[in-house]
Amino acid sequence: MIFHYTEIEGAFVVEPERHEDNRGWFARTYCQKHFEEMGLATEFSQCSASFNQHRGTLRGLHFQKAPFGEAKLVRCVQGAVFDVAVDIRPDSNTFGAWTGIELSAANVKSLYIPDGCAHGFQTLTHDTELFYQIDIPYQPDYSCGLRHDDPEIGIDWPIDYPTLSERDKTLPLLAELTGDHSHVQNGENRPNIAAAS
Repeated sequence: MIFHYTEIEGAFVVEPERHEDNRGWFARTYCQKHFEEMGLATEFSQCSASFNQHRGTLRGLHFQKAPFGEAKLVRCVQGAVFDVAVDIRPDSNTFGAWTGIELSAANVKSLYIPDGCAHGFQTLTHDTELFYQIDIPYQPDYSCGLRHDDPEIGIDWPIDYPTLSERDKTLPLLAELTGDHSHVQNGENRPNIAAAS
């Protein structure tokens, strides 16, 4: 597995090494030992999928508030997306920065998004499906988000006039969140996962 650094501290593009022959190919998309060596989350307590019918659909930017912040490993298993992470950790050297990568069923790459980052994506094809591995169970009362078009962040989304949910249209700007740092965390003092579920 090859780990590529991104513009965000602690976020990586994970590229599998394919072994190909006349049948096709085989590749590991996750290896606990390699993730541990990189200092990344190695225990994923929940897996989720997102299916999107239409090209241009945009979901995000989403995260969970402390103390239930999530680390995610995201891979596209059908179609293609432009996948984005935004650093919202006030004490981070890359606070306010974003990174974006095309994930597709063809390239088999994943984006590792550390706790303290917001995540979103825009579909580049019809009938797109994403697969998420998440290190902490979903807590609906701690679900939060950030505007996809926040000018302070300046994400260069590939498709204009995206299809958004009504909730995502009304998410706050980064400046509205930074007055209260309780929504993010630095990875310490996280709750016991068993107790949180």
